[in-house]
Amino acid sequence: MANMTVSNTDPHDQQSSDHSRPLAYAAGPWTKHALFGGQGEVKVWDLLGMSSAPPFKATLWCELEAGGTVGRHRQQDYPEIVICLSGFGTATVDQSTYQLKPGVCIFLPLGSLLSLSATPEQSINYLIIKAQGESSSS
Repeated sequence: MANMTVSNTDPHDQQSSDHSRPLAYAAGPWTKHALFGGQGEVKVWDLLGMSSAPPFKATLWCELEAGGTVGRHRQQDYPEIVICLSGFGTATVDQSTYQLKPGVCIFLPLGSLLSLSATPEQSINYLIIKAQGESSSS
């Protein structure tokens, strides 16, 4: 396995001191509007650079804008872990609602339904880690 260097600067801008961006990112951000039928904007950085690192299929840094929502959607391909890094809001998994705040970690088994909402006061930054589970395909 190749060594990976983690940096908080853009490799194309050695003078950058913007620490508000993700500490490690390989691709992005991409901006998604009304994700899964939600409202507002979500910025997504792919920390693995659109490659996988078995058993992990994707590691995404996401920023949901203040007052935004990610619509209800099913975890179809891989189980996921969602980790709230900053901000406040709610996550609804199937029929249960959880408060999102820094440090909250939510496991989403394959087939579960998820929706997210950020409070009107501030955005939510969170990680999504997708891993190949026993019942997921390669």
